[in-house]
Amino acid sequence: MKFFRNFFWFCSGAHTQLLKRCPTESNKYAGIGGTVLFTGVFATISSAYALYTVFRVEWIALAFGLVWGSMIFNLDRFIVSSMKKRNNFFREISMAIPRLMLAVLLAFVISKPLELKIFEREIMRVIDEKRTQQISQTKEAIADNYPEIEELQGQIAELRQEIREKEVFRNQKQEEYDLERFGVASAATSGIPGIGRNARIKEQQLNDAQRDLEATRDRNLVQIEHFSQRIMDLYQVREQEFENQRVTIDRYDGFAARIDALGVLTRESRAIYLANLFIILLFIAVETAPILVKLISPRGPYDDLLEQHEHVFAKNKLRQITKLEQETYESLHLLEEKSKNVIRKELDVNRTTVREMTDAEIEIARKTIEQWKKLELEKISSALEEKIENSGKSEEKGSNENGSETSDKEAISGNAADSSNGNEREEASAEITNEAESEPIESETSPKT
Repeated sequence: MKFFRNFFWFCSGAHTQLLKRCPTESNKYAGIGGTVLFTGVFATISSAYALYTVFRVEWIALAFGLVWGSMIFNLDRFIVSSMKKRNNFFREISMAIPRLMLAVLLAFVISKPLELKIFEREIMRVIDEKRTQQISQTKEAIADNYPEIEELQGQIAELRQEIREKEVFRNQKQEEYDLERFGVASAATSGIPGIGRNARIKEQQLNDAQRDLEATRDRNLVQIEHFSQRIMDLYQVREQEFENQRVTIDRYDGFAARIDALGVLTRESRAIYLANLFIILLFIAVETAPILVKLISPRGPYDDLLEQHEHVFAKNKLRQITKLEQETYESLHLLEEKSKNVIRKELDVNRTTVREMTDAEIEIARKTIEQWKKLELEKISSALEEKIENSGKSEEKGSNENGSETSDKEAISGNAADSSNGNEREEASAEITNEAESEPIESETSPKT
């Protein structure tokens, strides 16, 4: 008994460990589980029958029926287990409405194949009537596709009618010949007995009519035989086409055909309509019973324990989430501090490097200026020496040509020139010094920037 009790508890979707602590709730959930189980069994039977009408193979129908029944069982179990008592009737109603709608839909799906099995005899009668009607309509439709048969039959009738007319004409001539020969007076005979002139004329007419009859019969019989053979060939083709469609008509007993026949029966018979309606209502009641039981039953100990268990689980989950968030925050804070230290070290290294580079550039600039200054001074000194030499040579030439007075004037002018050259040299040196002082300042400010 414990095995069946635990199994029914499992079918109801209840928490077994919590339900063991609530003995007063045991029977309620066992009943709910039994209802869910038998709903799955009914679904298996109905789907197996419905699939058998489609595939006509037992093991395929049984396999698909078990799959369908398991799905319905699992779905019902989920619907029932998801209903929880919350001491809020309107909230429970709002939760139950979609589940009730789904249960009603499942009831329709499960009940329909069983209805077909219950009314199978009546359904097969309607299907046989429809088969007969389809056979008649098929024959008429096929006959309309072969108008040549009627044309050939009409031609045969005309040929036979021509033969009968020739026979009637020959018989008429035979009667006239007999009346003329036996002397019976009539509108076509003379009334003189014996074989005379009129009798021989009648005999000639009889022979001509006989030959015409035989020629017409021979000619028409050949055509009639040809047309009859053609008609037989067309009949065979038409019959073969009908047999091909007859296979489809004989198979008109599938699932859709049976549902259509059940619809015809419910429209024609009120008794069948009411029986069909009550079967559907029965399955709706069975399918919705677990939901209604949980909806109208008062809140019990199991519901309290279940809510407490869910509350503890929610608190633990919230605690874990908080712990994870705290660990994440600490990790991010530590990572941020590490990043700041790395950036600070990089800035110190960069600042030292820039300072060293700036000092090196200033030192290089000073040495470059000193070398440039030394070269420029050497250039100026050499230029002054050349001017002095040139001025000495010019004074010697002037003293030889103009005398001492002229040499005194040139000496005065040379002194003036020397003084002016000295002034120019001092100005050039000042400009060089200014440029040398400005260049280190620019080189010093550029790396810092």
